[in-house]
Amino acid sequence: MSGISQAAIEFSASPPNGGLAAFYRSPAPSRERAEGSAIPLAGKTVVIVHPAWHSCGTHQVVVSQLAAYKSLGARTISIAIMDNLLPAPDQGARWSEYVSNTVDLGADRRFYTAPTFSSLAKTSLLRHGWWPLIHGDQATWLIELSKRAVAPAGLEKETIDLIHANHYFTMPLVEKIRAGKRIPKILDTHDIQARQYALRNRDGFFIPPYATLEQMLTIELEWMKRADVCVHLNQDERALFLRLLPETRHALIHPAVPPATRCIGGPNIVIVASNNSANYHSLRWFLKNVAPLVPNVPISIFGNVDAAFRKLDGPLYEANRNRFKGRVDDIADVYAEAACVLLPTIEGHGLSIKAVEALSSGAPIIATSQAFRGIRFDPRELRNLTIADNAADFAAALRDVEVRPQRLFARRVESDTQRFFAAAFSSTQYANRLGALASGLISREMRKFETK
Repeated sequence: MSGISQAAIEFSASPPNGGLAAFYRSPAPSRERAEGSAIPLAGKTVVIVHPAWHSCGTHQVVVSQLAAYKSLGARTISIAIMDNLLPAPDQGARWSEYVSNTVDLGADRRFYTAPTFSSLAKTSLLRHGWWPLIHGDQATWLIELSKRAVAPAGLEKETIDLIHANHYFTMPLVEKIRAGKRIPKILDTHDIQARQYALRNRDGFFIPPYATLEQMLTIELEWMKRADVCVHLNQDERALFLRLLPETRHALIHPAVPPATRCIGGPNIVIVASNNSANYHSLRWFLKNVAPLVPNVPISIFGNVDAAFRKLDGPLYEANRNRFKGRVDDIADVYAEAACVLLPTIEGHGLSIKAVEALSSGAPIIATSQAFRGIRFDPRELRNLTIADNAADFAAALRDVEVRPQRLFARRVESDTQRFFAAAFSSTQYANRLGALASGLISREMRKFETK
C-alpha cells in the first residue's frame, strides 16, 4: 500500500468475527433513539485521536472506546497519528503495517496523519524537538512531532461534538482539529508517561545533561491541563494526577477489555508480551532468574517482545530462541489452550491490559503483585491465581503446575478470575460511565452556546 487516501477509509461492516462489536450491545431501535434515553449520544459525532500503535494495551483501549461510543449511538471517527517522521502524512511502509494490524478498529471513518521529513527543514523541530530528544526528553519530542502533524483533509466537513484524545502528546493535534471551536475534550492519560520514558531511557543512548523524570512530567502535566476531563485507567494513576493537577477534573474509568476465549486447557505454559521496555525488563528477569530453576518446564512466549531481545540482549535471546513464538494473529487461541498464564511483571506503570485479559480467560495464573498494579482486590479470594514475588516462589509455583495439570485444567464452571473480570471490566459499566461523562460535556457546551 503506497498511501492512504486523505479522504479516509469508510467502514460499514463490523470487525471480523464480531470483534469488539459483539462485546457491546447493538444500538437501540429508532423509537428508543427518538426518546434519547437509551442511547444518549444518538446523532452525535465523536472523534477519537490516538497514536498509530497496534498490538499493545493502548490499541486495545482505543478499540474499546470506539465500540462503547457506537453502542451509545454516536458516529465515530478515528484519527491515528504516527509518532515518527514519515515522507508524507499518509504514506509509507509503517502505515501499511499499522492498517493491516488494526482491522478491529470499528470506526465509521478512519483518518491518518504524521509529521513529515520536511518538518526538519521548514520548522524549528531540530532545535525544539530533536535537541531535547538526544538528551532523553521524549516528552518534548512527542509534543513537537504532534505540533507538526496536519489535521487530515476532509475532516473539516465533519460536525464534531466531542474529541476523545489518548495520551497527552496528541493534544497539539487536538487543538488543530478544534480550530478554535468550542468542542469538549476528554483525555485518556494511559498512565504517567514520564515514568515510562525514564524506564525506556535506561536502554537508549543519550548524551548529558540527561532529561529528568521531573522535567518530562512537567511537559506532560502542562498539556493535560488543556483537557476538560482527564480519564484515568487505574486508581493509583488517578490519585497521583489528582494531587498534581487539583484544578483539573479527573475521572476513574476502568477500560472494557474484551474477554479472552475461555481457557479449556492445553499443553502450553504461556507468557504474552508486546515490545516495550517494561515487558522486556520483566521478561529478562524471568529468563535469567526463574527459568534456570525450572529448566524442564516448557514455556512459550507470544508477542513481538522478541524484537527487543534480539536488539538488546542477543545472547539471552539465542539461549531461549525456542521459547519465543513471535506475534500471533489471534491471541485468543493462546489463552484458550494454556495450561497456565505467567505474568512475571517487575517493571511498568499503569493498568496492565494483558493482566486483565489473563483474568478473563479463567486460566490458572502465576503472577507477581506488580502485574495487578492499580487494581484493588484480594488475590487470596481468586483460587486460580498464585502470587509469587521472588524467583524461588515463582519457580515453585511453576513446578506445581507441571505436576498437577489435570486439576488445573478442570474448569467446567466460571473461574474466580472470570467472575472478578466481569464485575470490574464489563462493557456495560464502561459504556455507561463514558456515556454519562460525554453527555454531560456535550450538554454543557450546548448550554454555553444557547446562552450567548
